[in-house]
Amino acid sequence: MRIEGKEYRTIWFENNVVKIIDQTKLPHQFVIKELKTVKDAINAIKVMEVRGAPLIGGTAAYGIALAVQENNDLEFIKKSSEDLIQSRPTAINLKWAVDRMMKKLSSINSDQVLDIALNEAKEICDEDEKFCENIGINGLKIIEEIYNKKKDTVNILTHCNAGWLATINWGTATSPIYHAHKKGIPVHVWVDETRPRNQGANLTSYELNEEEIPNTIIADNTGGILMQRGEVDMCIVGTDRTLSNGDVCNKIGTYLKALAAHDNNVPFYVALPSSTIDWDIKDAKNIPIEERNSEELSHVEGIDENNEIKKVLIYPTKSKAMNLAFDVTPAKYVTGLITERGISEASFNGLKKLFK
Repeated sequence: MRIEGKEYRTIWFENNVVKIIDQTKLPHQFVIKELKTVKDAINAIKVMEVRGAPLIGGTAAYGIALAVQENNDLEFIKKSSEDLIQSRPTAINLKWAVDRMMKKLSSINSDQVLDIALNEAKEICDEDEKFCENIGINGLKIIEEIYNKKKDTVNILTHCNAGWLATINWGTATSPIYHAHKKGIPVHVWVDETRPRNQGANLTSYELNEEEIPNTIIADNTGGILMQRGEVDMCIVGTDRTLSNGDVCNKIGTYLKALAAHDNNVPFYVALPSSTIDWDIKDAKNIPIEERNSEELSHVEGIDENNEIKKVLIYPTKSKAMNLAFDVTPAKYVTGLITERGISEASFNGLKKLFK
């Protein structure tokens, strides 16, 4: 996708280093950062220089390749894989990518191990890009159907950033929107601000602007009244982990949007690649929910009059804060799951039909 008219992917390997777009600097600064060691990759995931389940998976895959480049001793690579998996616990793509890399390398004992690791990491990223493109093609049908009935702009509400910045390209929730825009269907996106890190305001609106798609940032709690007024035709969100029964773990606040959509008969779709499906955990209570630093709540970052990024305290100094990063939306509130293989109902039988 584009930034200032130039095509980018979110991660790539060049001149023996992994290059990423540092998302902690967006939207005010566009910075390409180099990851030279596996510790660099772990840190990039922890501090959210890269974020979004598919991109975290891609970064972890390249992190294993960096570990091999750094020291191809098997014990070092195993320890690196464990550290990568622990860097962020909720997004299942991370463990999926690391496990796939380790399985690929477990039977390799040759001088070509680095090339094999790099090729596998690139394949994981290329595969995700294709999956996200297909998610867009499948989700486009839903937007087309609404447009053909309405004969007017399709208003779509999304939460957090499940755009191309959260994946390798295209995005998950945004991919149908991009495909609709390219086809000439008029769309407008209500962009949830998504406190506390404001990934909607900082990232989703930013990338939609670059693609010249009309969008409006709203406070997280505005979606309900917009649905009541009939100003939302559909919701599309991403997911960090979807259970085989259709329960969806996504950015905190997703559950409340699903409840509002259900109450107002607004279709609520979740877009995901198959790498985000957790076939093992059966009960949503067993999903590890990341609790992040409370400073993400108590402080906000912005750009001052000198064009410098500053962080300021917005809470009383004695106040405490709890910062849960994700919540779980029960399958009964999900209209459908948009995957690279098609659209299914949010249930075990629905997913099984697509992924036998």
